Amino acid sequence: MHLLITGSRGQLGQALHTYFSPAHQVTLWSRPQHDIADPATADAVAALAPDVVINAAAWTNVDGAQSAPDAAFAANALGPKYLAEGCARCGAALVQISSNEVFAGEAGRFYREYEEPGPVTVYARSKAAGERATRQLLDRLYIVRVAWLYGPGGHNFPSKIVAAADKHGSLRVVADEFGNPTYTPDVAVALEQLIASGRYGIYHLVNEGWASRYEWAAELLRLSGRGDVPLTPIPAHEWPRPAMPPPHAVLVNQAAAALGIHLRPWQEALAEYIRNTE
Repeated sequence: MHLLITGSRGQLGQALHTYFSPAHQVTLWSRPQHDIADPATADAVAALAPDVVINAAAWTNVDGAQSAPDAAFAANALGPKYLAEGCARCGAALVQISSNEVFAGEAGRFYREYEEPGPVTVYARSKAAGERATRQLLDRLYIVRVAWLYGPGGHNFPSKIVAAADKHGSLRVVADEFGNPTYTPDVAVALEQLIASGRYGIYHLVNEGWASRYEWAAELLRLSGRGDVPLTPIPAHEWPRPAMPPPHAVLVNQAAAALGIHLRPWQEALAEYIRNTE
């Protein structure tokens, strides 16, 4: 199988490259050589004619998107549109990586695949627009929503928490924002299973279970031998951001689970991450 992976230098792109390269032909695209927001992307994909495109390229600066909506929509909506156009011309399937933030995250809600999105921030609206753009153009499409991604080689929540704990000796972490901590190598394994199934549609590929930011940080400190670091839970309003994230955008893996695709509990994945990075 010939795979084109966009955004190959990001933390998900790196995990996909590492996992797929031994058994498959893999072409890697990343900026600045390949900017998917360039309309010429459609021609380039059609000429390359891969079997599957996995679009891990995105504008991921959630706060920055608030002041740069054109750039966010170019990367997260127009880019997927051009990739879908190219895939349609050469018969390739597309895996469009999306986000739990396409949901409003109402308190107590758990979101399944075919519930109606309700994006709030600019970033969230741009990701939802990418979903719509690809669905309008392509039948051979997997929309894969992920949440709270972290993995080797990434600048992510766990790496920031460990660095802050070592620097400051104590931490204050938001306790009323909930999501699914999701390990990028586990997403890669699940994606291979999903692609092999040939069952197109919308999927939530997240590690099993859910947690608050505070609970995630506490488990991370415990597993990394930093359990004695004082950790104080705080409400989100005490950590204001330009783009406040959805408070309870917890995803449920129903569609992939029906195909036998499960990601292990987030605590097990986090333990592996620590073993591989410490």
